[in-house]
Amino acid sequence: MVSEVDRVERLRRWLLGVLSLGLLGTVTELLFLEHWEQPLQLAPLLLIAAAFAVVFWHYRRGDEKSLRWFKIVMILFVLSAFIGIAAHFEGSAEFQLELDPSIGMLDLLMKIIHAQAPPLLAPGMMLVFGLIGLAYVYSDARYRRSEVK
Repeated sequence: MVSEVDRVERLRRWLLGVLSLGLLGTVTELLFLEHWEQPLQLAPLLLIAAAFAVVFWHYRRGDEKSLRWFKIVMILFVLSAFIGIAAHFEGSAEFQLELDPSIGMLDLLMKIIHAQAPPLLAPGMMLVFGLIGLAYVYSDARYRRSEVK
């Protein structure tokens, strides 16, 4: 019979695997899209590189320090999602206003929502990754027991 601890650890490994696969797919897409034209566009690439580094570090060491840094990087992912959505919104609004400076606010909003470039909610993936990573962190038995400082 599988113990509760074993079940939680299996789930944690799945979370780490899903996170890693998602990060790999996203970084591949961002590289194909040449998502580095402006300095802010480098943020998701740098965060994904940091996530791979901290995942590897934590996988190898599994200590409280690596878990703490894992948590910090995942919090940055969550924050970056909101910044990215705002940046995509602004970029799309600027483009639409260049095409039609007399566009009304409601029409502008509808064009931004339906725009394919930049896709308004694409940075939301960073939120998903951050939440998956935080679920991994908070499900660690040491974290629950001692609340890593």
